[in-house]
Amino acid sequence: MCILEAEMCTAKNRLGIMAVVVVLVFSACSGNGDGSHTTATTFVSPPPRQVLKAEFRPAKQAPSLPDDVETKEPLLIFNLPDGKTFREGEAVVIDFSLANAKLKGDGGDYRVRYIVDDDDVKWIDRLEQVVLTGWIAGKHTIRLELIGPDGWPYRNNIVTREITVTK
Repeated sequence: MCILEAEMCTAKNRLGIMAVVVVLVFSACSGNGDGSHTTATTFVSPPPRQVLKAEFRPAKQAPSLPDDVETKEPLLIFNLPDGKTFREGEAVVIDFSLANAKLKGDGGDYRVRYIVDDDDVKWIDRLEQVVLTGWIAGKHTIRLELIGPDGWPYRNNIVTREITVTK
């Protein structure tokens, strides 16, 4: 009889402990107390990041100024049509010409800086083309600025072009 009573006591204890655990679990997941929430953690991979590779090549002969432009002031001309569409994997060439200005690498006092999609500033110190590869699909902005000897953009010589890259 003692053995039977011991087994019944152990079973009651187990049932009691299980009941307490169930109550604790359900009370922790409901109600308005501090411990009344459940946290789930998920890992989401970041979106693809555009990493552009720049290659420099000699510029072709600089085109003359457009007929409607007569100036003795330094002038930057960006030879890329606004709104042009490229395919993914295709190179985008930053081709520009200067009037009445020489770049530092060519013995002058000026520099050209370019910025793609408000990313880091890149510099061009020679009159050469910049070939950019590694574009991801979407709309992009390329901004060229002629920087004067004082380190500031020279009199509104800032040219912006929007391009679209498709898959």
